Amino acid sequence: MIQRNKKWIPLLILALFIPACAYIVTPVPATTPTSVASSGWAAFVTGVETSADGVLHIDLAVRNDTADWSALSTEAGKPAILTTADGGKVDCDTVFVGSGENRIPPGFQIRGYTVGTKAEPKTQLLYVECANVPSAENATLSLGYTYITGEFNFYVKVKPRTGTFTLNLNEIKTDLQFPVGQVVDGLIESSANPITAINQCQLTLADIKRTDTGLEFSWSNQNPSEYPTYVHIGTPPVLGSDGVIYGIFQSPHLADTPITPVGGTSSWKTTVTAPGDVSGYYLLLSVESKQQRLFANHVVDITDK
Repeated sequence: MIQRNKKWIPLLILALFIPACAYIVTPVPATTPTSVASSGWAAFVTGVETSADGVLHIDLAVRNDTADWSALSTEAGKPAILTTADGGKVDCDTVFVGSGENRIPPGFQIRGYTVGTKAEPKTQLLYVECANVPSAENATLSLGYTYITGEFNFYVKVKPRTGTFTLNLNEIKTDLQFPVGQVVDGLIESSANPITAINQCQLTLADIKRTDTGLEFSWSNQNPSEYPTYVHIGTPPVLGSDGVIYGIFQSPHLADTPITPVGGTSSWKTTVTAPGDVSGYYLLLSVESKQQRLFANHVVDITDK
């Protein structure tokens, strides 16, 4: 009889534990998620300059052409390759090209992101530098990159895809519009509309204020479910009309948010450091949805702030 009853012990322990949890979510299977067909990212030369000591500086902008939310990066320590007009090859060891780990909406383009610390943020513009280049005339630049697409899922590591930018340095783009490079119907959301989060909670951007250092966002969450619920959104960055992402990337599950009681509401604030002389901001928002630590992507129009 004692042996027969032992099999019930784990179930009894689980039954005692469940009421103490805010919500119970089963992790998804550890498989790589699929997404829509991707054509990768596009890059554009926006400026070329050669210094007196022969260092070629190439300013770049990049656009997400994957048809999904995507983060772009390049391999640390791997040079870009400049091919001169006579066929010579030059290693370009200084490479700053990426999205700073931020997922960017499809069709959006950027020319920089934020590095440093929250206390001392710095803008990192996208560029490549090549030493000992006598002339950039009729030269081409080749740069390998990697990217991931889709939602952020803490439980699943996405396998990066690879691509290569091949750029003619004679083709300089001076008329790019930031941050929307190509319009995707239905992508951009109004700040007045609530967002459905985990446990059918309704997340609302209640207020937006300009501050001396940037922007302050007031959030409100309503919980209609039968479970006290956390809705994590991290510290959302913004992307302005200058093509720069303001706000240092932080995994959205790390930032503290208050628990929302059953049938109740909670409120909190997030801030981002951003220049006051830049307009046309969009909020890049990751909202915990469907299950714990699975984040849906939203781009919210705050261009009027």
